[in-house]
Amino acid sequence: MGVEGIGARVARKEDKRFLTGKGRYTDDMSVPGMKYAVFVRSPHAHAKILKVDASAAKGMPGVIDVLDGKQILADGIGNLICGWMIHSKDGSPMKMGAWRPLAHETVRYVGDAVAIVVADSVAEARDAAEAVVVDYQELPVVIDASKALEAGQPQLHPEAPNNLIFDWQIGDESETDKAIATAAHVTEVTIHNNRLSPNPMEPRAALGIYDAGDDHYTCYTTSQNPHVARLVMSAFYNVAPENKLRVIAPDVGGGFGSKIYIYPEEIVCLWASKRTGVPVKWTSDRTEAFLTDAHGRDHVSTVKMAFDANNRIIGLKVDTIANLGAYMSLFSSAVPTYLYATLLSGQYDIPAIHANVRTVYTNTAPVDAYRGAGRPEATYLLERTMETAARELGVSPAELRRVNFIRSFPHQTPVIMNYDAGDYEASLNAAMQAADWNGFAARKAEADRRGMKRGIGMSCYIEACGIAPSAAVGSLGAGVGLWESAEVRVNAVGTIEVLTGSHSHGQGHETTFAQLVADRFGVPIDSVNIVHGDTDKVQMGMGTYGSRSGAVGMSAVVKALDKVEAKAKKIAAHLMEADESDIVIENGELKVAGTDKAVPWFQMALAAYTAHNLPAGMEPGLKEGAFYDPANFTFPAGCYICEVEVDPDTGRTKIVQFVAADDFGNIINPMIVEGQVHGGIAQGIGQALLEGVHYDPSGQLLTASYMDYAMPRADDLPSFQVSTSNTPCPNNPLGIKGCGEAGAIGSPPALINAITDAIGNNALTMPATPQKVWAAAHAAK
Repeated sequence: MGVEGIGARVARKEDKRFLTGKGRYTDDMSVPGMKYAVFVRSPHAHAKILKVDASAAKGMPGVIDVLDGKQILADGIGNLICGWMIHSKDGSPMKMGAWRPLAHETVRYVGDAVAIVVADSVAEARDAAEAVVVDYQELPVVIDASKALEAGQPQLHPEAPNNLIFDWQIGDESETDKAIATAAHVTEVTIHNNRLSPNPMEPRAALGIYDAGDDHYTCYTTSQNPHVARLVMSAFYNVAPENKLRVIAPDVGGGFGSKIYIYPEEIVCLWASKRTGVPVKWTSDRTEAFLTDAHGRDHVSTVKMAFDANNRIIGLKVDTIANLGAYMSLFSSAVPTYLYATLLSGQYDIPAIHANVRTVYTNTAPVDAYRGAGRPEATYLLERTMETAARELGVSPAELRRVNFIRSFPHQTPVIMNYDAGDYEASLNAAMQAADWNGFAARKAEADRRGMKRGIGMSCYIEACGIAPSAAVGSLGAGVGLWESAEVRVNAVGTIEVLTGSHSHGQGHETTFAQLVADRFGVPIDSVNIVHGDTDKVQMGMGTYGSRSGAVGMSAVVKALDKVEAKAKKIAAHLMEADESDIVIENGELKVAGTDKAVPWFQMALAAYTAHNLPAGMEPGLKEGAFYDPANFTFPAGCYICEVEVDPDTGRTKIVQFVAADDFGNIINPMIVEGQVHGGIAQGIGQALLEGVHYDPSGQLLTASYMDYAMPRADDLPSFQVSTSNTPCPNNPLGIKGCGEAGAIGSPPALINAITDAIGNNALTMPATPQKVWAAAHAAK
């Protein structure tokens, strides 16, 4: 079974239904009596709600009902919460302002939901929504996070004076200040990380179904973690008791972090179903997605990096202001703190680090995790600073990185993380060789003869994946444990079902998880079925984000497989009258080592269920479960090199080469890994060159469609050269590190470093649009 097991380039099993239009997404779901919802949303970024008049809308054709914020409040539905508690450096808890599923007093960003219209059709619901009259009293608006902290600015929440959510720090400030004061050279930069819209292919959707006969709720939703959705909606939002709530996330067309959270729409559709007595379905249109999906990034930071006379980094000081938008989303507080500042050591041996992070409310959409979640922000800051330092010091950017690499493992950083394994120089060398680094000068000279400006840029990233362990994250404020669960069921004919708490929304779990089982038992992967995304089938799980499915989800599967294998060997040994220590499993058979005795896998499975001939005292059946709580994060790392040509007359950037050399530990399916890297790099290039969410001073979103928000297209992207090295992770049974976010983490700084190298001006912010690049290039003259 080597052609299908671990390491094999197996085509994805799930692609048959996706490529033939047979996928089943939330919007495809239809149940008897189902009606359609449209939300009435605020056109103002900040306003008091004086009155909601739905009388005209309720009388329109097809309208079932119009429900508002006062009604959902009266029914006891709770506020949305942030599930990760952060304390300020003075010990005070974060200031979490009230976020109602339907606003009843104040709206705080354009798109804030005020009411829901339920009607026979989407068109009728939309017409009625336009007839709902909301009387607003407009309030002053603040958009910029830095300004939001200034005295006299509009206040969003009474709980958060000066719009400050928390003022948090990590590291040793006095040691860092001492290093800076005694340094031979200090590089100082200001780093902007632009706000992004996640834009998964499938917009968010929800179908709420209340069964009055059983007093039971079912929610179909576009979720990356349906079990957490059920937990939060039952325990905190008071939508339904957990044992009477089923959450199903069927096929989900991409998430990139934006579908981790619970949004108002799931809550309101379930509540509205009970209120109206009909199933209620809502599907976002693309403009609603731009307005209301949690955005990503949006940091501004000042940085000081101190070097000794040998160009060794001796200190790093960072001050960051992070914009969290109008409300705190479910994991928003963790992103600019424990998912960001704890990675500021990067691949470098830095003895003293201090980071101060202030998070701020503004009249914009909430901000939460987006592909990479804090690690792209940390890497961009660190790698832009390293490149700037190399230019100031007059040394090779590759050699400056090389001299500062961590070389001994495990390595304890000054900011919590303990790196378990790595070989950063191997990735650097592989990338430089693939990029023909030493031949760049000749290529630059040739481009000069054609009137083009050519530049090369590098980025050495590290990330923390498989967010873990539960006790550790709990001590840091996480509201849930970050273990994973699995159950392996061997059926009577030998086919196998794996129930996992992980969730696939494009990662290929139905293939890679099956490869793991096939490799262990020598059965065809077509005989293995992966079950996920349904809280009535899988008891509990933590979902998929942070590249945790392999390192954590598959490790839980391994633990369950260990138990299955032990029982299977006992049964086979009994059937063949052999010692179970002599049983080996190969090519779908259980064999007595060194003999020709063998029992086919299916025969052993049948014996488990017929139970006519089992070892004394053994229960029939072959089904085992396990939970896996990781011992540490995993630490994928790599080196990316980008080469560009800039047209000085137009400012247009062409990527002529992009090389990625990654260390993901052991790899289950190289083809899927390459696809993940390609997709991540595409998103990183999108951030660096094209994408950016923009609001006008009144809080109106200026980038609410693909006419205004520039997504990368095929002709914006080069062919990528990707390769992998392998230092296995020592802290999980498979040696996996994770690959889902690396491309989006490592690519933006490599690209911006290349452009600034080409134009000779380091002052360039993302997105590096032609206009910005042209202006910077000409300013350099």
